[in-house]
Formats: sequence, C-alpha cells, structure tokens
Amino acid sequence: MADLKRTQPLARDAMAYVLAGGRGSRLKELTDRRAKPAVYFGGKTRIIDFALSNALNSGIRRLGVATQYKAHSLIRHLQRGWNFLRPERNESFDILPASQRVSETQWYEGTADAVYQNIDIIEAYGPEYMVILAGDHIYKMDYELMLRQHVDANADVTVGCLEVPRMEATGFGVMHVDAKDTIISFIEKPADPPGIPDKPDFALASMGIYVFKTKFLMEQLRRDAAEPGSSRDFGKDIIPYIVQHGKAIAHRFAKSCVRSTAENEAYWRDVGTVDAYWEANIDLTDVTPELDLYDRDWPIWT
Repeated sequence: MADLKRTQPLARDAMAYVLAGGRGSRLKELTDRRAKPAVYFGGKTRIIDFALSNALNSGIRRLGVATQYKAHSLIRHLQRGWNFLRPERNESFDILPASQRVSETQWYEGTADAVYQNIDIIEAYGPEYMVILAGDHIYKMDYELMLRQHVDANADVTVGCLEVPRMEATGFGVMHVDAKDTIISFIEKPADPPGIPDKPDFALASMGIYVFKTKFLMEQLRRDAAEPGSSRDFGKDIIPYIVQHGKAIAHRFAKSCVRSTAENEAYWRDVGTVDAYWEANIDLTDVTPELDLYDRDWPIWT
C-alpha cells in the first residue's frame, strides 16, 4: 500500500493557494482600475492565469485565490473563467477576499497573513500539502515535481528558486545553499549575493513559491501570528524562521519548468514594471517564442 501511494500524484493531495492581493503600483496606469494579477497579457490571458493553469495542469484540484486591492475585475474574471471545478469530484475553487474574518479592523497585513486568516477554510478541506504561489508572474511549471522533491527530502519547506547571474540577484531574496541545495540562510536583496556551489557565478533567487505539509504550515502561521513584531510575511518572517530552526530545501526552476522544446530557456518573467511587462509581451512576437501560449500539452486556461 505504501508503494502504491508513492506512485500516485502528490498533487491530488495538495491545495494551491494563490496570493493575488498586491497593489502593482509600478505598473502605473495598467493597475489604475484592477489588481496586477488581473492585468491582460498576450491578448486575452490574465497574469493570474499562469499560476492557476500550472496548478490545474500539475493535477491540483483544490485552488484558492486571496484578493485584496482593486479586486472587482479579478474576482469577475475568476468567477467567469475559473469556477468550473466540481465539489462532487473532491475539487474546489475559492475566492478569498480580505473580508476581515479574523478581526473587524484587520485586512491582510502580509503574504502569510493572507493564508492565516483563512486557516479554517483550508483545514476544512484537509489537504496534505500546501503550494503557495504568487499570482503575478509569467511562467509554466509542473508543481508535481516540486512536491516530489519536498517529500523525498523530508523538508519542512521547499522554496522555488531561479538561477540568475550573481550580480543581478541584488533585487531578490537570495538562498544561500550547500551542495545538496539545503538552504543555509535567506538573504533579502543582498549587496553581494552568495553563489551556488556548483555555479559560483550564479545565485538562487526566490520565486515566491513554497511547498509545505499543511499541518506544519498551520503551526507556523499560528506561531507567527502570536509574534507582536512580525510583519506576517513569508519572505521576511516564515521562511527565515524555518531556515534557522528546521529543514528548508531549494527547488531549482530548471527541474520543473515546462518548455516548448528542450532547447528553450527556463522562461520566467516578473512583469512588475511597465518596461518588463512590455518586453515580456514582445517576447511572444518571436517566430518561435520561448513561452508557448498554444501548447496543447500544457495549456494556459483563461
């Protein structure tokens, strides 16, 4: 029985929780009336569709989306385009606005708080694993492979990471790892980023993707909520604490990136500025784009 369970997809025991409440103020007029995850990309697709499509294509059938700022356009899109999962098939799709359910005076204070305030909903579903996702990046990734590494390593948290040139990593949260990709320390926007042991000219930058066992995550969220000085943030509080007191593993995006061809780069873009957003859209005009929006094997739903 144990061997049979090991061969079954871990994604069917997971819930994907997308953090989609950011202001996106650096996108200027593009986010005047809508949240960044609701901004159109490449035509009719919305930015959030990438994280949600990755989850669905990976086999995850429980999805939650936390919303906050200028959420009307995003909520309307989610209701019209993503409300097709069926409870009778043990599937669910929840839109979780900052509705002050924990406190009448408190909105989501940070990324971790956006999960903490909905603990009761998560625990009612009872997923074994939680996949925490940012809702504002452009990429294609198989989360099943990240879940498998998390379980095989017996990690407390597994952090999705990009390999970036070392001196370009100064604007990221950087993972200092050993030869087995165990995270030794987490450094926010370092002036001199630590290199990767096998690639010293590159650093591992956090993608804002985290895998936890649900029970462990709930314990950490409750502990953090009781800390008066916490900013209630995964990158600033939860992950550094686990790195110091538990076992944190880095998952390299290149291992689970879904490519159109074997020669393509591991395509990931943060479209948080107008220039970056424009450049990522222009990438789609190449004769053979690095990012294939028409891939029948890994479709981007909208």
